[in-house]
Amino acid sequence: MTEASVSPCPSAEGSMAAKQPPPLMKKHSQTDLVSRLKTRKILGVGGEDDDGEVHRSKISQVLGNEIKFAVREPLGLRVWQFLSAVLFSGVAILALALPDQLYDAVFDGAEVTSKTPIRLYGGALLSISLIMWNALYTAEKVIIRWTLLTEACYFGVQSLVTASLAETGPLSLGTLLLLASRLLFVAISVYYYYQVGRKPKKV
Repeated sequence: MTEASVSPCPSAEGSMAAKQPPPLMKKHSQTDLVSRLKTRKILGVGGEDDDGEVHRSKISQVLGNEIKFAVREPLGLRVWQFLSAVLFSGVAILALALPDQLYDAVFDGAEVTSKTPIRLYGGALLSISLIMWNALYTAEKVIIRWTLLTEACYFGVQSLVTASLAETGPLSLGTLLLLASRLLFVAISVYYYYQVGRKPKKV
């Protein structure tokens, strides 16, 4: 067998080399400022949201930024949340276990006709108190604001009901103190509700 018979054909090698695709041009999009800005604009990150926070990724935009909230946490918020949870839990236990004494303390010696409504009231308060305790250990602003709004609505409705007792006669000292305390609780809850939802000041 001769060398001419085993050597490859020069024309075949030329055609194979011509059919090979050109090398891919790798684009450094991470270093391209224009490309990065376009990508962030499409994803909707990099700008301020409704709360004034700047998210550097889509994940932080969806899940929120709890670290920044801890820095802007209103003074005394956790103390008020703890006191509210204790108050709701204490009144709920009294309504469930000692409905007669609770009714007597609120309505100044009035006779209890049925313990069932008072115990149902205690069960509702106990359910709300569980929400209060849960909100005490969270950093989500939405949950805290809804909890504060629930407190404000509850104390507001209770104040209206207590004030309506004036139609049946003069209010006792205990009822007046109860009404004053409920109005104070409404003011505190509304104050923290707006403080938690307030946008941070730009520096």
